[in-house]
Amino acid sequence: MAIFKYNPQRPLRSSPDLHLHYWGFEHCAPGHTVGPGVRDLYKIHFIHAGTGRVAVGEAEHRLRAGQAFLTYPHIVTYYAADSTEPWTYSWVAFTGEEIESLLSRTALSPEQPVFPMDQQLMPALYDRLTAAADTAEGLDLPLKAIMYEFFTLLLRAAPAAKDNVRPPRAKSFYVEECLHFLHAHYCENITVEMMSASLKLDRKYLSALFKRTVGLPPQQYLLNFRIAKACELLAESSCTVGEIARSVGYQDPLLFSRMFKKVKGCSPKDYRSRHANNDIVL
Repeated sequence: MAIFKYNPQRPLRSSPDLHLHYWGFEHCAPGHTVGPGVRDLYKIHFIHAGTGRVAVGEAEHRLRAGQAFLTYPHIVTYYAADSTEPWTYSWVAFTGEEIESLLSRTALSPEQPVFPMDQQLMPALYDRLTAAADTAEGLDLPLKAIMYEFFTLLLRAAPAAKDNVRPPRAKSFYVEECLHFLHAHYCENITVEMMSASLKLDRKYLSALFKRTVGLPPQQYLLNFRIAKACELLAESSCTVGEIARSVGYQDPLLFSRMFKKVKGCSPKDYRSRHANNDIVL
């Protein structure tokens, strides 16, 4: 069973430098899977026991106790516990204006998300955060202090190589603009041609650049993103399937149902009956 703890302080509208959203712990069932899917925040899982695997695009990594992995916002990720020796993990989920700068000083990336846990803080991070939340009387500062201590150790656990060369800013900028475009217009009838025209780039070049960076072609990423948004509406709202279809960019509810089943393996109605009012899926 998964255990969730939430930060008693809500994120500020001005986008704080570092905000811890929630943390948790779970002894996973054999073969327990998450995704493929996307999130709107960063999330780190710490492996305390057992084994499992993480896949980002075409890259796959096997993990064991003593390791951790980072998932990036808006990057399609899949992870699964081993079927015979399932992992036990804890996690933290966070956002903030400082995060990109902090992570740029590490060797981590969507394609290389794995790093070794230190023995000073990371194995006990869940307990430390829980204790701080219980005694801080709603104050965010103790939680933030622990997270800054964690990032200090992360910089030591996964330091960037001195000769590390980041991808040219121009290329990463184009991919970021693509992601902003897709996230802003996913409920509309958009195409790769429209996106490439807005950036004044060749469609094939942009598609290849996007796939190389994100791990999926733009259309597949858009499909997954739309279905993820639909899942949220199915679980958390009373909207009809037709209303949800139009909310995520499908004017034809039958086409929406067909694409939903292609991604999730069940109909929107069946998904709602299984997940409505359930806890957040890990």
